[in-house]
Amino acid sequence: MRKFWGLSLLAVLILTPAASAQVNTLVPEKVAGAKPVKIERIKVHSAAIEGNLEGESADRDVLVILPPGYAANPARRYPVVYALHGYSIGAEQWANEIHVPGSVEGAFAKGAREMIVVMPDSKTVHNGSMYSRSQTTGDFETFIARDLVAYIDRHYRTVPARESRGLVGHSMGGYGASRIGMKHADVFGALYMMSPCCLSPRGAMGLDEKAEAAFAGVKSIEDAKKLGWGQRATLAAAAAWSPNPTNAPLFLDLPFGDEKQRADVLARWAANAPLAFIDQHVADLRRYRAIALDVGDKDGLVGDAGKLHDALNRYGIAHGYEVYQGDHTSHIGVRMQEQVLPFFSRSLSFPN
Repeated sequence: MRKFWGLSLLAVLILTPAASAQVNTLVPEKVAGAKPVKIERIKVHSAAIEGNLEGESADRDVLVILPPGYAANPARRYPVVYALHGYSIGAEQWANEIHVPGSVEGAFAKGAREMIVVMPDSKTVHNGSMYSRSQTTGDFETFIARDLVAYIDRHYRTVPARESRGLVGHSMGGYGASRIGMKHADVFGALYMMSPCCLSPRGAMGLDEKAEAAFAGVKSIEDAKKLGWGQRATLAAAAAWSPNPTNAPLFLDLPFGDEKQRADVLARWAANAPLAFIDQHVADLRRYRAIALDVGDKDGLVGDAGKLHDALNRYGIAHGYEVYQGDHTSHIGVRMQEQVLPFFSRSLSFPN
């Protein structure tokens, strides 16, 4: 099973076996009479990603799922849900894991109102952008919240208003949904976080002298690609949260060296933890028409999800919260059909 990010992230990643390329998830109930959606595979150029030091392409793959009635109703406009994938996968594998198109078709057939679903690819050389802003990886936060939204509004029949845009993500994508959701409440109107990772400020657990020696042997991106899954995940976090344009060849800082250097890097990582900056975004969160958060009871991220739930409660921010029976990935396709799309059907503003 693909592993996950969260509290004591490094311990989870380094102390567990390498992740497989594909996880098996439960297939949602097939709904009789479900009408087919249309999937378009496009490229979206992002000015925000241009010029990054890793050489990430600014032309991003994007899946656009058009509802059954889109072609037959040329005057009709639709709300849009932006769905963010997790670490170590891209949009295509994310679509497979949540059983697109079946889960989307099933949700519509069971009564969810028709909407457009957009799935951008944010995989990087270290397997994940963290949906963050970095000169090293590029500004994937702005890619999602600005460049992608603007492109979709220009090229598809959307309802171009925040009240008609939803944002959802799973794992690293759940982190992206929480981060982007708090920082860009002027763009999105409803927010759903599925098993969000990386909510808490993280320490240097697992980054011992042995790990430092392994990273010291990395002299190029190609060397980095030979590292273990957990080590590459650490590089992804560092590229996103502690970039350093003077530190070639990876242009990032790791928490090694003397105590001051370690503390500096960890402080930069902590500054990107949603549970550390949620207090500055209470007014933004209050703007949402609806917020939902879920996690499996056997998911290692259940503790941090509970902390986010508590923080929202502390400020009296209305939201749905569910701990369901399952692990990190087992039910994500089922929940997309049965919970996520129905949530946006209820929460977003649809044209009359």
